[in-house]
Amino acid sequence: MPESVTVADLVKVNRLDVYSGQDDLDRQITTSDISRPGLELTGYFNYYPAKRIQLLGITETSFAKGMSHQQLLDVMQKMCQPETPAFVISTQLDPPEELQQAAAEAHIPILGTKLTTSRVLSNMTNFLEGKLAERQSVHGVLVDIYGVGVMITGDSGVGKSETALELVKRGHRLIADDRVEVYQQDEQTLVGAAPAILSHLLEIRGIGIIDVMNLFGAGAVRSETDIDLIVHLELWHDDNHFDRLGNNTESQKFFDVEVPKITIPVKTGRNLAIIIEAAAMNFRARSMGYDATKVFDENLNRLIKQNSQKNGGTQ
Repeated sequence: MPESVTVADLVKVNRLDVYSGQDDLDRQITTSDISRPGLELTGYFNYYPAKRIQLLGITETSFAKGMSHQQLLDVMQKMCQPETPAFVISTQLDPPEELQQAAAEAHIPILGTKLTTSRVLSNMTNFLEGKLAERQSVHGVLVDIYGVGVMITGDSGVGKSETALELVKRGHRLIADDRVEVYQQDEQTLVGAAPAILSHLLEIRGIGIIDVMNLFGAGAVRSETDIDLIVHLELWHDDNHFDRLGNNTESQKFFDVEVPKITIPVKTGRNLAIIIEAAAMNFRARSMGYDATKVFDENLNRLIKQNSQKNGGTQ
């Protein structure tokens, strides 16, 4: 389920100034879309997206200055609907008096920022899309390894949390343990975060719950990260066949995004933290164009060709 977002959350994260309506910041925001009410200022209200934040910039405020007091007041009162969360004024512009009057009557906050319209529009959209996106709860552990978001999955008791603890000790950062809240940020990006109740916490069997930030410092945790790679831990069985060369390209789909997936066998004596760390580095190398499997294949083909030529020359 998407998270709920209030105007107060928007103000805090985007560092907006509150021009008026300080007591009304608990109003709910239900959509990430933001409206620039240009047509509405001309009196066109056939389709007015009242549920959106209304953003006014230099263009809108300049047009408003050319309107009569009563004409502008009528427009602003029509814009101040019960479901309208807030008005935002960009570029440190002064809100029109008519807007202040209409917003006060409807108990709608007016917010401001020194940022340009394009910049504040982008910032607010990114924040709201992340907060209001559909979420899926996944059983696993999410760790940032050298900037690669690795989600470790597997059956309970296979060693996911213990591996994450070792990775944190090696200087990497924990995002979530046990449950990962996954949402799609855009067509290519999947983001994972911890549920609020589990933030910074790690469960180790035999010890219990530990606070990673308290034990290892603020640098050992992150609030969220992109999910770039899935590492699935599976108990070793002699009859199972695991990829040895890296030719198999598995993936797992969340929403509309395919995430690369590798399966690592778990066996006594294997250092899973180092193996997963190497997997993250190998993934990063592949993303930069270097494929060790391809290099091995090229070396093998070169050796076969050289041996063929040598054997042909001795006949």
